Amino acid sequence: MKRLPALAFMAMLSAGCASNTAGVGYYWQSVSGHLKLMQAARPVDDWLADEAAPSRLKERLEKARRIRQFAVSELALPDNASYHRYADLQRRAAVYNVVAAPALSLTLETWCFPVAGCVGYRGYFLESDARSFADSLDEALEVAVYPVQAYSTLGWMNWAGGDPLLSTFITYPEGELARIIFHELSHQVVYVQNDTAFNESFATTVERLGGARWLNRSTDQARADYATFDNRRRAFRALTRSTRERLKAIYEDAHLLDDTKLQRKAVAMADFRQQYERLKAGWNGYAGYDPFVAAANNATFAAQAAYDDWVPAFEALFEREGRDFTRFYDAVRALAHRPKEERQAALRELAPAAFAANHHDCP
Repeated sequence: MKRLPALAFMAMLSAGCASNTAGVGYYWQSVSGHLKLMQAARPVDDWLADEAAPSRLKERLEKARRIRQFAVSELALPDNASYHRYADLQRRAAVYNVVAAPALSLTLETWCFPVAGCVGYRGYFLESDARSFADSLDEALEVAVYPVQAYSTLGWMNWAGGDPLLSTFITYPEGELARIIFHELSHQVVYVQNDTAFNESFATTVERLGGARWLNRSTDQARADYATFDNRRRAFRALTRSTRERLKAIYEDAHLLDDTKLQRKAVAMADFRQQYERLKAGWNGYAGYDPFVAAANNATFAAQAAYDDWVPAFEALFEREGRDFTRFYDAVRALAHRPKEERQAALRELAPAAFAANHHDCP
């Protein structure tokens, strides 16, 4: 067990463990939670050779293996130890994130950690711990706790086996499984401290582009299943985006008193839920977004924005680089080295039409 201290230290860094100000308890849950996850992982080959492993699981692991190979050969994503092992966590999420925002703002509260820098969420391996922390926050904040099916250690743990495939997402339909693997691997390509929107929008862009390429070579059924999923997601995200813009306009209107802002916010949120019910009526009983809608507040809207805001700019950059992933990554790295204000200005210039109507700096 000579490697355990080093493993614990790296787990602390990569899983977002706390600085001294966050307390020893947070440090310990991050270290112990990540160690348990790593220890539960076994090589995919072992699972495939295990006669007791369900045939459905083996089929999914074979699919994930092909997706992993595709990520390297077609998307130029890292060829390393990540996603060559699998862990059955026997729970519904890998971690639970806590997010918080003021009542009249879409700016997330941030917490700062080694390696990851300052981020707009705080992760816990146990839902009970996440909810306890959420309950401890200032009552003036709007708070949410949500499950996360995968997280990236940014490549720091590849020496110890890398990020494993997890039971929390291995059963996803083919297109979604491919996208989540591509997304998490993207964080090992480029990661900028203190810029969650840049990091997540970049990874979302890679997952979309890569997912489309993967599905082009897959079966008609896989493409049809994914089209159904993606159409729902696009419609829902269009609704949440328009609601965010409406809320932002209310909050930033200097002519309104806070009481008036709160009244208009309540109307906007009621409209959001009514529009969602109309959307859902055409989804043949699908209710996957119900938990988001039930808990929707400034914190959840702001957290979702990080995954979407810069995607049009990154897609434009991909086109500019001739749809070549290696060139695209090099261009993204060049952006990553620029100061944040310059980086955001460059992103807006890449897709001016996308940002003209709602010009602002992403959180």
